[in-house]
Amino acid sequence: MRKLTRKINVGGVEIGGGAQIPVQSMLTVPLENTSAAAEQISALARAGCDIVRAAVPSEAAAEGLEVVRKTSPLPIVADIHFDWRLAIAAVRAGADKIRVNPGNIGGRENVQKVAQSCLAAGIPIRVGVNSGSVPKDILEEFGGQNSPQALVKTALRELETLADCGFFDVCLSVKSSSVPVMIESYRLLSSQTKSPLQLGVTEAGGRENGVIASSVGIGALLADGIGDTIRVSLTADPVYEVKAGISILRALGLREGGFHVISCPTCGRTVCDVIGLAETVEQKLSELPQPKKTVEVAVMGCAVNGPGEAKRADFGAACGDGMAVLFRSGEIVGRCREDEIVQKLIDFAQEAE
Repeated sequence: MRKLTRKINVGGVEIGGGAQIPVQSMLTVPLENTSAAAEQISALARAGCDIVRAAVPSEAAAEGLEVVRKTSPLPIVADIHFDWRLAIAAVRAGADKIRVNPGNIGGRENVQKVAQSCLAAGIPIRVGVNSGSVPKDILEEFGGQNSPQALVKTALRELETLADCGFFDVCLSVKSSSVPVMIESYRLLSSQTKSPLQLGVTEAGGRENGVIASSVGIGALLADGIGDTIRVSLTADPVYEVKAGISILRALGLREGGFHVISCPTCGRTVCDVIGLAETVEQKLSELPQPKKTVEVAVMGCAVNGPGEAKRADFGAACGDGMAVLFRSGEIVGRCREDEIVQKLIDFAQEAE
């Protein structure tokens, strides 16, 4: 059961309070290049992204934010470091949320200015703690180690500072590149606050290792009922971050919709290219309009893994020697040649929309 947290609103997208878990990503292009930024936001929206974050390291970036926000199909979070005045500029430019790191925009007075600006605009703040943002005194308290306790204490201190400013629409994150540290940090933080939590493994890596690390860390916490929004951080096209995030949610039954291919790993019984077939089916299905309800499509290598093991699939094919058995919900409904399998499954998919 998911832990009930405080609900915040990011440009119309709810986070916490039992709302559907939004998937986030971040632009890899500068906001100054408004056309490229707008194009990347559109690509992320098509992939299923719910909220996008963008770096605002300069006044020029804040000006770009104002232009891009006017046509963006997604809420935009302004990522602010070092200069509190850029946070104020981003709020004026139409940012839907401000993200800050504890301590790096100056002292309490500067935090208060940012909080007052966000409060007046009616937008939330995310306090993003990571291994590089633990204050020196907290670091020394925990033996110079970026321990879960140090990360959590940093987040709670900043939360208290914002509360003293009368600001409560706060989302917290305590990310680490160490998956075990990340998991322990969020479990500890979840036990001490009702603020919504954004999950993620920071500096997770490229498409392969990064997805694995993120799936383990994010998945373990979501399975515990912890987490209100997620971002899979990859050194890759951010569209892959979105696809991975959606896949994690679907695997845990936390996101409905889209086509989901289940396929066998193949073995010595197979007499056709199941690997190539499954990849082609996945690609073709990704190009179709995605159904609101999850539709499972099975690509199986033989009768052993056919309608029996894939009975829960909405439809699928079990390959044979140049032929395939077609089935729906475990019941055989026809046969076709091997070179017809992909089109038959696509036909079934279009009927399921």
